[in-house]
Amino acid sequence: MSRRRRSVMSEELKYELAKDLGFYDTVQQEGWGGIKAKDAGNMVKRAIQLAEQAASRKS
Repeated sequence: MSRRRRSVMSEELKYELAKDLGFYDTVQQEGWGGIKAKDAGNMVKRAIQLAEQAASRKS
């Protein structure tokens, strides 16, 4: 029985981050499974940075 995890990041944000980090073409050609683990990690790090910046602006 497989479980699908619901994504925390919106698809729009994921694509924006992929463009910013330079692997958008890979995603377009191969899908999200085609990116390197390092790229996925960098995407998560960048999303965390953006969330922290947004949170600090609200304080």
